[in-house]
Order: sequence, then structure tokens, then C-alpha cells
Amino acid sequence: TSAYSSPAKSLGDPGITPLSPSHIVKDSDADDAVEQLYLVVVAIDFGTTSSGYAYSFTKEPECIHVMRRWEGGDPGVSNQKTPTTILLTPERKFHSFGYAARDFYHDLDPTESKHWLYFEKFKMKLHTTSNLTMETDLTAANGKKVKALEIFAYALQFFKEQALKELSDQGGSDFENTEVRWVITVPAIWKQPAKQFMRQAAYKAGMASPDNPEQLIIALEPEAASIYCRKLRLHQMIDLSSRAPVNGYSPTDTIGTGFTQGKEHVRRNRQSRTFMVENVIGEIWSELEEGDRYIVVDSGGGTVDMTVHQIRLPEGHLKELYKATGGPYGSLGVDYEFEKLLCKIFGEDFIEQFKIKRPAAWVDLMIAFESRKRAAAPDRTNPLNITLPFSFIDYYKKFRGHSVEHALRKSNVDFVKWSSQGMLRMSPDAMNALFKPTIDQIIEHLSEVFDKPEVTTVKFLFLVGGFAESPLLQQAVQNAFGSRCRVIIPQDVGLTILKGAVLFGLDPAVIKVRRSPLTYGVGVLNRFVEGKHPPEKLLVKDGTRWCTDVFDKFISADQSVALGETVTRSYTPAKPSQLVIVINIYSSEQDSVSFITEPGVKKCGTLRLDLTGTDAAVPSRREIKTLMQFGDTEIKAMAVDVATSKSVKVGIDFLNY
Repeated sequence: TSAYSSPAKSLGDPGITPLSPSHIVKDSDADDAVEQLYLVVVAIDFGTTSSGYAYSFTKEPECIHVMRRWEGGDPGVSNQKTPTTILLTPERKFHSFGYAARDFYHDLDPTESKHWLYFEKFKMKLHTTSNLTMETDLTAANGKKVKALEIFAYALQFFKEQALKELSDQGGSDFENTEVRWVITVPAIWKQPAKQFMRQAAYKAGMASPDNPEQLIIALEPEAASIYCRKLRLHQMIDLSSRAPVNGYSPTDTIGTGFTQGKEHVRRNRQSRTFMVENVIGEIWSELEEGDRYIVVDSGGGTVDMTVHQIRLPEGHLKELYKATGGPYGSLGVDYEFEKLLCKIFGEDFIEQFKIKRPAAWVDLMIAFESRKRAAAPDRTNPLNITLPFSFIDYYKKFRGHSVEHALRKSNVDFVKWSSQGMLRMSPDAMNALFKPTIDQIIEHLSEVFDKPEVTTVKFLFLVGGFAESPLLQQAVQNAFGSRCRVIIPQDVGLTILKGAVLFGLDPAVIKVRRSPLTYGVGVLNRFVEGKHPPEKLLVKDGTRWCTDVFDKFISADQSVALGETVTRSYTPAKPSQLVIVINIYSSEQDSVSFITEPGVKKCGTLRLDLTGTDAAVPSRREIKTLMQFGDTEIKAMAVDVATSKSVKVGIDFLNY
């Protein structure tokens, strides 16, 4: 039996049964909420490796401002974003975020640093934890555990304070949180609990509250990218497939040089940090006709997300055609391969010890690798040098009793050499080999998506996200799919999602149709039919034979849902005199679900309608209307007793059941 044995049997309450016929009502007034007017929209791109925010004033939506430049920064990595790293004091209080956290942690004496709690790349935990709850832990570099919710709330609170401070400095007067609409981006392939977790962390950080949930929008990363890509003008992107000169570069220049010139163009305008979004549909878009399809591949540090969109004219609304797919194939995979390489050369036992005993030096080594990783390119011929921190060389000698140089000589990794300046010297082939597993996974996954019937006639592939800056990935995607569609990379590709998220916050209605990631329904009793229903589901109550645990479906996985669409079902209490009515809401990843006891069916909400104390005589045929409103990344449910118009509302909850 499943974890949920028959609720009707266990609770002794008779439950509800569908009213025949069950009618679906399209509500004209689906949303009574008065749209509150915010002065500014602030979007936060909370990334696996780096994070940032951008904003736009609702009065001048064509200007998107990217956050001011941060102190710190790495050689060889020019970025508007800051690393997603957070440092707590030994007393577990928030200390710093980003470069500041990294540098402070790095400068601590090793005896002291082991008491401080340093976290990096922790966002992946939300993707990889299958049973995420409010209690899930994260592990700091020193091995100590802290509740994930606290870390995420600290990080969001940090961004909230930075943004409000920047807005206040700019406006000359204090900016209130109530004047801001917040947008936080999450990968589309995240499961519902992870999306809800982000919302809970934002409530904890004080960005919005359960009473005012509209103040915060959880946006999907590839959707945000898609919204921005619609606005692109030709001078704002690099078309890998065009054989004509783009931006006046001739195609004989390699992609790399085109990119550098593109970057120059952006950097000259960087001082302002303000991007103009012309309020026109971009030129590329003018080539798209009603019904055209395009795919957005959002490749970041942790995950790669793909989504297929279709244009709905005249307004150019977007319709999601194929549910978002992807997986943990982000650029972290390349770091992991580098770590495996180090283990091969120096021994896994040493690397494990080094990470624990000298965590700050390990961080240093990975930073050095990061800047070389960005220098990898398909046509590179000269080797890449990675500086080994002094403490690595020193600790290795203590640990093994021989030198790093000796280890490199006797390891049979022939494409990594020791240079006299104390560096690891990698041949370009060695570096490219580190990229290969991750890039292969991305290409393989994309090929599967391209084989789907919904994707047959894709016109464009937009490659966005931080990892899209890699010429190796660009070339692989172009080689694999360039013959089937045009591969387009927006300039400043790492900020695409951030800018799109701001546009989404200014006009959330631009996405009109989504695919439901799950099947939703409620548990009901049906009249027992011999031969159709399994005998073990039979329940006899007051002379009536009921089939228990029936899953009454509201919407199926992968079904199109218009934003704000309401599905209504009518039920009646199985026992007319019942005064407390409990409706349980369930979800499943399967399309066809018959019973709530099937594997994979999870309870994700309860509507408790208490009608005690209502004087009205109980009518012989009672109707309980149950509504589910789909759309935003949140789902709302409501039950109404038609006779007394008593109602109860609930948000679908994946974390607390």
C-alpha cells in the first residue's frame, strides 16, 4: 500500500463525490486582484556560479539598469555579476556575499577559517535533492551544516538591501520595499518544490509576504531569455550561421574575434550600465511569422534548460510548445572534470584532504582554473597555464614526501606538464577534453529535443546563459544544428536572463500559454461499479457502495494551460449532513492516474471547508465548487459552498506534506 492509505477509510469522514454532470465553468472574473502599481521592477538572477540584479522604472520601461560594478573581480573574468558565494561568522550570522565573502574567507588564517562557514555553488542542491523540505541542509566548506532556507534567505536579503540602497542613492530618497516588484529567476526544469522553496526564502528575506504574493514573481530562466531575445536588433547579436558579414565582420574572422569586437562595442557602453530596449519587435523577430517556432537553450553554471516557444501574433505573445527539459549539464561539469584530472595526477586522497585542510587555497585554485577555462577555444594552439597556490605545492610535499613536479612526471597524464614558473601547463587538447563530457551531454539532449514532433520546424536556436560564452560550446552547437536552424547568440549573453526577467516583471502577461509540468487532481469517492473498480477499493457507508481513493483529474501533465485559466469541478458531500468538508489535492508526473494510492502520486494541498455555525437549512443537493487556477509558477485552489457562499483558499504546497 502507498504512504497514503485510503483517506476515506482512515479518517472516517465520508469525503466528496463528483456532482453529475461535472461542469467546467470559464470564469470571466478569474482575477479580482487589483494590480498594485509598483515604481520599479527589480529582477534577481540567482545563479549557480554567479548572481546579479537589474532593474527598470515602470515609468521608463525601455531602460534596463544592470547593478553597479562590484568591488573585487577576477583577472580574466569581466563580469557584471558577482560569484554566488556566502560567508557566515562562526556564530552563523550573515557576514558577506560574493567577492567580499570570498576574499575575506581567503584572507583568514587557516586556524580561524575552519570555524567560519563558507558556501559556494549551493543552488544545485535544490535541483539534486529529491525530497526537498523547509528543513533541508547545506554543507559549508568546513563540513558544518546549515538549513538551506536560511542560506537562500540571507542571499536574497543581501540582494534586496543592495538594490534598495542603489535605488535610494539614485533617487536621493529612501526607497521602500513596497514600491518594488521583485522577480527571481529559476531553471524551468526545477521541480515544483524547488520553485516554491525559492518563494519561501524570498518571504523570509522580506521581499514579499504570503498576504501579498503578487509582489514577487518566480520567472523561468529560459522564458526570461526568450522575452529578451524577441527584442534583439541585429547589432546586438552574433549569428553563427550567417555567411554574410555580421556587424561588418567578414565570416573569415573566427567566431572568437567577432566576439571580441562585439564585447568592445558593449564595453564602451558599459559605463552607463543602462541598456536601451527599443520598444519594437527586434529585426530578427520581424522574420518570424505567426506559428513559427524557436528554441531557447539556457546554459548556465549548474543546469542547462531548453524550452520551445511559438509566436502568437499580433502581440507576439509566447506559447510554450514543449515542456522545458534539460539537466545538470552546466559549466560546473568542466570544473568537475578538472578536479578528476587533479585526482588522477596527485591522488584522490590528497585532493580530498587538501580541500578540507586548505579550503581557501582550493578556492584560489578553482579561480585560477576559471579564468583559463574562459580562454579555451576550438582553434587555440598555445598551452594554458594554471598557477598552483603555494600552499598546494607545500602541502603536497608534506603529504607525499615528494614534489608536485615529481608527481606530474610519474603520472601518465602526458598533456599536462610542469612549467618552471610553478604552473600546470595544459595543452589546448587537454583543456578541450575537460569540456567534452559536458558539451556532449548538451548536444545529445538537444538532439533528443530536435527529434520531437513539436520541434520539427524550429527556425532559430538562441544560445544564452553564462556557459554560452564558451566558443567550444558555440562551435559544437553550430556544427550539430547549424544546418537545421539559425544559431543566434545575444551579445553580453550572460546578462540575457537578467534583462529578460526585468521585461517579464514589467509585463507578466507576455507569456500566454504554458505546459503544466504535473497532473493535478483531488481525491474523491465514486459509486462502486462491479467489474470496473478493484474490489479492495470498496467502501460501504450507510448502505451506499463507494469506490475510494479515486483521483479526479483537473489537468494533465504537459497539457497547455493559459495563464490564469481556472478549472472548476463540482462535488457534493457523500453524506449530505456533513459540516466539515476536507478536499485533498494530489499531483503526479504521470498523465494517466486513476487512484491517489498509485506510486508517484503526492499530496500537495488540503482545502478544509468548515460549515458549522451556518444557520441556513442544509439543502438536499449540496454543491461544493472547487476551483484551481493555473498559470504563474504558483497554483491556487479554492472551494466554495454554493448554498452559503462560504469559501476557503489554499496555495498548492509541495514542501510541507
